[in-house]
Amino acid sequence: MSLRYGVIGGGSWATAIVKMLIDNVDVVNWYIRDKGSVDYMIKHGHNPKYLSSVLFDREKIDVSTELEYTIANSDILIFAIPAAFLEDALSEINSLSEKKIVSAIKGIIPGRDQLIAEFFVDKYNIDINNFAVISGPCHAEEVSLERLSYLTISSPDETLATEVAQKLSNHFLKTSISDDIYGTEFSAVLKNIYALAAGVCHGLGYGDNFLSVLVSNAIQEIKRFVDKVHPINRDIKDSAYLGDLLVTAYSQFSRNRTFGNMIGKGYSVKSAQLEMNMVAEGYYATKSIRSIVLKSKVSMPIYDAMYNILYLGISPKKEISLLADKLK
Repeated sequence: MSLRYGVIGGGSWATAIVKMLIDNVDVVNWYIRDKGSVDYMIKHGHNPKYLSSVLFDREKIDVSTELEYTIANSDILIFAIPAAFLEDALSEINSLSEKKIVSAIKGIIPGRDQLIAEFFVDKYNIDINNFAVISGPCHAEEVSLERLSYLTISSPDETLATEVAQKLSNHFLKTSISDDIYGTEFSAVLKNIYALAAGVCHGLGYGDNFLSVLVSNAIQEIKRFVDKVHPINRDIKDSAYLGDLLVTAYSQFSRNRTFGNMIGKGYSVKSAQLEMNMVAEGYYATKSIRSIVLKSKVSMPIYDAMYNILYLGISPKKEISLLADKLK
């Protein structure tokens, strides 16, 4: 009997994941909090708020506003909601011990300073071998257009990684597997922060020459950090690390770059958040990862600059000017 899949989240990335899964499973169980969106999906087969051009076979999706229902009817749960809201979303869920958990979340749990894997192991007693991470480079908007994309599925359990990789594979999506869940999670958190930095620099008027140097230094920061906090043999040039950083820093679809661009152009954090229809994970991650960065004692000048801009109120123009002297 094939494993049943449930997707938790109603945003663009959750919608893209359902699109990837739908041809490879009998039914995708799908939890969306907003009742209006669920009613629309049941009637029309479209997510009215995100990737609305994607048409789903309504007989192959079981959409519900009841999280307990989706969990109960799924063996593998793919979480695709912002890290900042994950704990609240699960506040009434007492046990997930019988489930396999897959994180498509790029963030740190606020207040806990935990990766998604650490959160599920700590709070829900999930066996780490029943946990996997989905990492890019892959934007939901290109999935909706069926443009060729790549994903890496990381898990200590090769069988679980292979199972998820196979279910996400199709004619426009290629997958590979890894055992580096902590490295890919930390890298995904940091690349969102560096995409914010790229956006800030673009908003300030810096050109491609400077941005290429910024991103080159950013991947070096990622390597120094992940090698310190989780020292295993990894190639930082693999697409799960460098590729994910590149697409997030440069793509027109990157919400983190867009958010940073607005900050660079003079928007306040609050006004930028109000104007965007999606969450920029990098903003929350910059604060949530602060204590881990300080404990690591790794040199991270780009990260430090973004923390100073977003949380200490230092002028982006001044901060990036100081940062420019530290890059090479």
